[in-house]
Amino acid sequence: MTYIPQNFEQCIGIPGLSENMLRNHFALYEGYVKNTNTIAELAKTIEPGTPQSAELRRRFGWEWDGMRLHELYFGNLTKEDVEPSSAPELMKAIEQAYGSFDAWKMDIEKAMMMRGIGWVVFAKDRETGGLFTLWINEHDGGHLVGTEPLLVLDVFEHAYMTDYGIKRADYVDVVMHAIDWRVVEERFVKSS
Repeated sequence: MTYIPQNFEQCIGIPGLSENMLRNHFALYEGYVKNTNTIAELAKTIEPGTPQSAELRRRFGWEWDGMRLHELYFGNLTKEDVEPSSAPELMKAIEQAYGSFDAWKMDIEKAMMMRGIGWVVFAKDRETGGLFTLWINEHDGGHLVGTEPLLVLDVFEHAYMTDYGIKRADYVDVVMHAIDWRVVEERFVKSS
C-alpha cells in the first residue's frame, strides 16, 4: 500500500502559527510519509531475518508513527474558535477523570512544558475507558498499548522554534486555543 500525504491547509491562518512555520512543518510530515513508503518497498527486497531487515522494521515504526502523529496533530487543530463545550461527551469524561476541565488543562499544559522533545497525547484506554496524558519521546517510545489517541500535541522544537524561539509557553498557549474540540469529541465517541 502506498500512503498519500494528507492536506492540512485548514491549519493555515491559525492565529499565532505563521504560514512559513506551518508549511515547513507540513514538508517535514511529507518526509515521514515518503520514508514510510520507501521503507515498505525496500523491505520487500531484503532477506528476512538479516540485520538489514531488522533495522528496516525498527525504522519503519519510527517513520510510521511520525506520519500518523503528525496527521492526528494537524487534524485536531483549527483556525476557528471552537469551544470545549462543543465536545459534551468528552467534557463529561474529563470532569469525571480530572475533577474539572481546568485541572485537565493544567495537566496537559504541564506535560507540554516538560523539558525535552516529543509529543503530548491525551488518550483513552479502549478496555477500561480510562483517560491518560502521555509523553511520547521521539515517535515510537511512550505509547501505551491499547490506548486511543484523542488529542495529539507536537512539542518538538520544529513545531514552534520558527515563531517562538525557545518560548515554548507562548506556543503552548496558542495551540491550546487552536484545538478543534469537534474532532477530539469525534475521536472520543468512536473509541467507545
